Amino acid sequence: MLSRTADHLFWLSRYIERAENTARMLDIAYQTSLQPQSATESEQSWSSLVSISELNSLYNTKYPRINSRSVMEFMVADENNLSSIFNCLRAARENARAVRGALTTEVWETMNQTWLEFRRLLREGLLTRDPSQLFEWVKYRSHLSRGVTVGTMLQDEAFHFIRIGSFLERADNTARLLDVKFYRHDGEVVSERDTARDFYYWSAVLRSVSGFEIYRKVYSNVIQPDKVAELLILRPDMPRSLSHCVTRMLANLKRVANPQSGETLRRVGRLEAELAFGRIDEILAKGGLHPFLDGFLAEVADLGAGISRDFLVPST
Repeated sequence: MLSRTADHLFWLSRYIERAENTARMLDIAYQTSLQPQSATESEQSWSSLVSISELNSLYNTKYPRINSRSVMEFMVADENNLSSIFNCLRAARENARAVRGALTTEVWETMNQTWLEFRRLLREGLLTRDPSQLFEWVKYRSHLSRGVTVGTMLQDEAFHFIRIGSFLERADNTARLLDVKFYRHDGEVVSERDTARDFYYWSAVLRSVSGFEIYRKVYSNVIQPDKVAELLILRPDMPRSLSHCVTRMLANLKRVANPQSGETLRRVGRLEAELAFGRIDEILAKGGLHPFLDGFLAEVADLGAGISRDFLVPST
């Protein structure tokens, strides 16, 4: 497969996954904001969403303060924010258009219709009128896109590059979501002690990755931070866990391996082994979740660069 074609396929799936994850985080923040809380707590909650995507500098140049309306506008519809849902869906559609011949008709029509419909919903003011409905729509369209891809495409190289992009992006977003718990928006480390407030926070984290019911089924007890971390980091049967994402990424990379991808495969395999045989008590004992997740995010960034170097259009 041409490297440019593989590049478009890889990135169209990353952008769709990024749009979904942004919608998930915003929806939970919006639902949480409807509960009684102080102005400081509300500001910290919305600020954390900007911090997850490392967009503080860009946000501060456009908005004088942190509040729900500004953050949602910035993360959903701001054309200058390359990570906004607007730009993610537009980029996914443009990448799909560039490789129209490598996709089935159903996949292309889903991508194209998603972009056109999203623009219409924004023009009609759905973000202001009912944010949760818009976020649910984005999640649904991502599910639809993924289902149509798996259900209609030949499982050839094109399919595998789409899946690689999806799992790499999902691993990155899950790690960021967990990491923000232990780091304030101003860089001050937060205490990892279990408090009453943690219960509501971790409940929101679980719901943002569709893991609340899964947690209750697996652990059958009250929500505890270490168990949430174990579920979202080490459980291979949890669809959005780091372990599951890395395992699936490795499986798809093996199907497209070439003579120059050996080092990237080795690094992904080593990361899979660390997660497969890791224990949450050992991770916490070595300094806590933040150092571990910080290292994981750095590793994912390096793997993305390695995949680009081995298969895709060289990064500039």
